[in-house]
Amino acid sequence: MDGYDYIVVGGGTAGCVVAARLSEDADARVLLLEAGARKPLEAPPPDWLSLQGTSADWAGTSVVQAATGTRIPWPRGRGLGGSSAINGMAFVRGHRSSYDAWAGAGAEGWGFDDLLPYLRRSEHAEGRDPALRGVSGPLTVTPPSSPHPVSEAALAAAAELGYPAAEDINSGLEEGFGLVDRNIVDGRRQSAADAYLLPVLHRPNLTVVTDATAHRVLVAAGRCTGVEYGVGGEVLTAECRGEVVLTAGTVGSAQLLMQSGIGPRSHLREVGVEVLLDLPGVGANLQDHPRSMVVYSPARPIPATVSGHGEVIGLIRSDLTLEAPDLQIQVLGIPYYAPSLPPSLPVPGQGYSVAFSAMAPRSRGSVRLAAGRPGTAPRLDPNYYGDPRDLTVMAAGLRVARALGSTAALGEWRGEEVLPGPRVKDGDDDGVRAYLYGSLRTYSHQVGTCRIGGDDMAVVDTGLRVRGVDGLRVADASVMPSIVSANTNATVYAIAERAAALIRAR
Repeated sequence: MDGYDYIVVGGGTAGCVVAARLSEDADARVLLLEAGARKPLEAPPPDWLSLQGTSADWAGTSVVQAATGTRIPWPRGRGLGGSSAINGMAFVRGHRSSYDAWAGAGAEGWGFDDLLPYLRRSEHAEGRDPALRGVSGPLTVTPPSSPHPVSEAALAAAAELGYPAAEDINSGLEEGFGLVDRNIVDGRRQSAADAYLLPVLHRPNLTVVTDATAHRVLVAAGRCTGVEYGVGGEVLTAECRGEVVLTAGTVGSAQLLMQSGIGPRSHLREVGVEVLLDLPGVGANLQDHPRSMVVYSPARPIPATVSGHGEVIGLIRSDLTLEAPDLQIQVLGIPYYAPSLPPSLPVPGQGYSVAFSAMAPRSRGSVRLAAGRPGTAPRLDPNYYGDPRDLTVMAAGLRVARALGSTAALGEWRGEEVLPGPRVKDGDDDGVRAYLYGSLRTYSHQVGTCRIGGDDMAVVDTGLRVRGVDGLRVADASVMPSIVSANTNATVYAIAERAAALIRAR
């Protein structure tokens, strides 16, 4: 196969958007390569956790974390739709301050107001402010029409503690507690593949190849000329006369660049990869939201849900002197806890949970190759709690979660606090630290390994072009200079929409 105008590598959220948008030009031949299945496994929205560890999941695991001494499971979507096909379906923007921080750090033109048209372009948010929210995008997002009774009690609990009610917590402009938008349509998840790609597969100029593992991008005389990939043991080459766009995610895009010889010279030499371009920022700057929880046994049976749990989120400040919110609270009508917790703990089959996460973590990790051979799982080191300030924020989150979970408003549902339980007392710094370490889980919001910027550690410029290579761009969560203060999927849609617009404007 040769002569493509565009090759898009990675059929996750960003890849589905970019391939669909670029193929709107009937004269442009577009190839989309995806390592996973054309039709990944599905589950009803309430059973989304059951997709983790299946063929729809890369099922990675971090290296042993220096702070905690544990390995953390890292679910990532595999197959068309990527993580949008296995995530918790929360569709929420970060607070505008977290986007404006990008521009302040050198990503000029990537502040909240710059990205807003592309945030709006992706969504159809019925009943929201049309000046702020999209009304004609491919992805239908809406809060639950009939909130779960635990969700209603959680909103009352937040008000009881004095937190403001947010009219649209998903907008990027509000703090407080509110019902979160979800990409659920007619009782079924709507992934990026459902919204963007599947409706346009009939286009004769769009070729989608699944079960295709990208080995490396091909570069000649400083220009990307195509992609080498494997299907069923056969090594193939796709030639590109226009641009190659990497949309393989925070792990996959950095991994592919390094496999191609584009990355930090010393590391590439360590693993036996010939250095094509010394680009030290590739794979660095890895960030994720650390997550923990408080779990309660039920005082009465908790009804089943149809919306996938986690209908209520709060975006607040761990310290009132801060200039921007840095803590997310989420209430779930299930016992939700880390797989690393000892199985002997009396976690009930039913219950509710108050999860909390540091939204502006200071810790930085890396993605590195374990070997130069394509197909080898990379080394994932998020370096959780590498910066002790993150632990301080999470300790504040634990206090808020306990206060919320024990309010009178949630009294009719509350049995006992099971996790962390009475053995861990507020003010017991050692006990709190031990619990935060032991209950740690990823929020699956990894970003930053190919960040936008103009300094020596930046990987792409403000046009998402890889520095030092013509005809090669990155357009996924990896380009975020810093993590946004929300679940990241809505922002990935916007990055991909803007990338497609930049490419088509050439």
